[in-house]
Amino acid sequence: MEHKTLKMTKDKYGVVSMRLNRPEVHNAFNAEMVVELRETARELGEDPEVRAVILRGEGPSFCAGADMKWMQEAANFTLKKNRADSSSLSAMLYTLNLMPKPLIALVHGAAFGGGVGLVAVADFAIGLRDAKFAFSEVRLGLTPATISPYVVAAIGARSARAYFLSGRRFDGREAYRIGLVHQLADSQEEMEDLAAAWIQCILESAPGAVTAAKKLIASVTNREITPGLREDTAELIAAERASVEGREGTSAFLEKRRPSWYPKDD
Repeated sequence: MEHKTLKMTKDKYGVVSMRLNRPEVHNAFNAEMVVELRETARELGEDPEVRAVILRGEGPSFCAGADMKWMQEAANFTLKKNRADSSSLSAMLYTLNLMPKPLIALVHGAAFGGGVGLVAVADFAIGLRDAKFAFSEVRLGLTPATISPYVVAAIGARSARAYFLSGRRFDGREAYRIGLVHQLADSQEEMEDLAAAWIQCILESAPGAVTAAKKLIASVTNREITPGLREDTAELIAAERASVEGREGTSAFLEKRRPSWYPKDD
């Protein structure tokens, strides 16, 4: 699809850079960006050449949440139209969360409201120490409803209580402490280097296994360890051992060679 609110590039290894591109409003969401993010995530998830996706923000911020002009317009929508609008945002977050390719978020500047939702749906999140985060919805008479399932899963109910209820801003250090980001950096350059290390690990791993591992996490989270769950996981690993990737990975290890999916230098 044509991209108006995103900048997209893909390198020779299948690593996609997806950059939010509304810098004049700190990459705040509008209806068009929400649709583009959802459809692009769907397309990337279905593309066999894509190995990983890095999400960044153009300009001074990662994402400042919802565009206030969009919010002002929504205030005058009918309830039916507001539901459709909110459902579109929810569908975008859901699609990114379940996209069957690793998603890495690199956070600088402001990440407010829905922008924090993008951080929470990422598989890896790296932030600058001086980045600013906030669940600012309550200050507008709203709640962080659509992002809440992903944020609470990332930071837990206890931290969510403190920051959802207060709207208080916090920095990258606090985001790291509560589990919103995995690593901190002092500069953009260091953040890119940290991301490159994660990408290298992903490229050295079997693409199908990486996708299956992401799906596995979703399937076992919060499930009681019953005989049924144990049987499901045993069947999964049995099938993977006999798969093309499983056989290739085992053979490569025993033969002391790199597997077929390992990135090849020109």
